[in-house]
Amino acid sequence: MKKSLFASAFVVLIGLLSASSGLADEPLVTFSGVIGVIPVSSGVGTDPTATVVNRNIVRGVQPPGQLWRIGDLKATVKIDGHIRVDGLGLLLAGGNNIGTNANQSVRARLFCGAAVHQSDLVPLEPNGDFRIDDILTPVSPTVEPVPPSPCNTPVLLILSSSGNWFAAGIPVFK
Repeated sequence: MKKSLFASAFVVLIGLLSASSGLADEPLVTFSGVIGVIPVSSGVGTDPTATVVNRNIVRGVQPPGQLWRIGDLKATVKIDGHIRVDGLGLLLAGGNNIGTNANQSVRARLFCGAAVHQSDLVPLEPNGDFRIDDILTPVSPTVEPVPPSPCNTPVLLILSSSGNWFAAGIPVFK
């Protein structure tokens, strides 16, 4: 009797562990497509050469001082916080170094409502391509270790090492 009870409990435990590991592999949120940064969202005043501008700030994150373009982006964040981002052609779209990666490194930052998690930095390839394959960590010690499920109002920003946003993923809603 004790052996069969132990065996039954063991089978149930294995089943629960398998089910929970399967959940960790489920996508929390996906992104397909991308928006490159335009640092200024508008000018203020009636003069055609406005000297006062509104910066294109997203979720409290400042844009860089120059335009950046990006060809494409695909990203998946799993329930356990694993993130995979494939970005193509993130390059300067203005200034004297136009068409270069400006020797930048980037990270992904995911906003799920007020919860904010981010990846480590990865260097841009000379052509602006990059791949992030990482586990997200909370930006603040008061945030849970993994992104909340469901991820409400998801925003994925690609940030420079100095913390400016270069690109934003387009969320896929099912």
